[in-house]
Amino acid sequence: MSAMDVLAALLVPVFFPPLLLGVIARTKALAAGRRGPPLLQPYFDLARLFRKGMVLSRTTSWVFLAGPVVGASTALLASLFVPLGAQGSLVSFPGDLIAFAYLLALGRFFTIAAALDTGSSFEGMGASREAAFSCLAEPAAFFALLVLVKLSGSTSLGAMLGPDLPQHWLHGGPSLALAVVALFIVLLAENSRIPFDDPATHLDHSGPALALVGFGAALKLFAYGLLLVRLATPFEVGGTVSGVGVALLELLALAALVGLVESVMARLHLLRVPSLLVGAALLGAFGVMLLVG
Repeated sequence: MSAMDVLAALLVPVFFPPLLLGVIARTKALAAGRRGPPLLQPYFDLARLFRKGMVLSRTTSWVFLAGPVVGASTALLASLFVPLGAQGSLVSFPGDLIAFAYLLALGRFFTIAAALDTGSSFEGMGASREAAFSCLAEPAAFFALLVLVKLSGSTSLGAMLGPDLPQHWLHGGPSLALAVVALFIVLLAENSRIPFDDPATHLDHSGPALALVGFGAALKLFAYGLLLVRLATPFEVGGTVSGVGVALLELLALAALVGLVESVMARLHLLRVPSLLVGAALLGAFGVMLLVG
């Protein structure tokens, strides 16, 4: 990778993800017939929160503050495994898809632990729901990734989503289409988006810690979104700047799609969420079966 590739791979995950939240909020406002907040409002919110102080309960420990830090850090590291544009991944090694999945799982674990650390029954209910949804979303994600492993013969995201991906669509298009749908459902579930959850709830942190929670949520959406758009639109565009630009435009389109989904759907009843996640896992499993058969 050239110096420009490395610079883009480092700077884009730091500065771009909050814009996705702005696009989602603006799309929902336009769908409701309102003007909505500025696209850069998430940046203003983060800057305001970083300038504020924190209010900490006497019942909490270091775990409460570690949750936002670990959540943001693991999401940032996970995003480095996914190719950005035409260049390869900044971090790549055999089996890194496992590292990608379990870096995000580590952040989720600390988020749940931080919620439990408050000693609140309400936060405990939210933590148990987060754990239950994740247990069902994880098989769906792995089945979808297994389709790519089967087609590419590699367990590295850089190779799975590399320049051979258009050829994989020619040979295994139906399987990859099922994987795309499964990963989109996983993206909504893992990022607590409607119809699974409301990302604006269960936020007990304040000040810089709350800013890290919001930044971590944007990074997690960026990591899953980058994986999804690279899989769904495997077109190669020459040059670092043009390739990264196209990838970012695709991410903005994905954010608009998420906002549209949230505008036309309500939150599912808690008992119906497992059925949707199991359905996503079955879609990924059918994709694998099509390749094996």
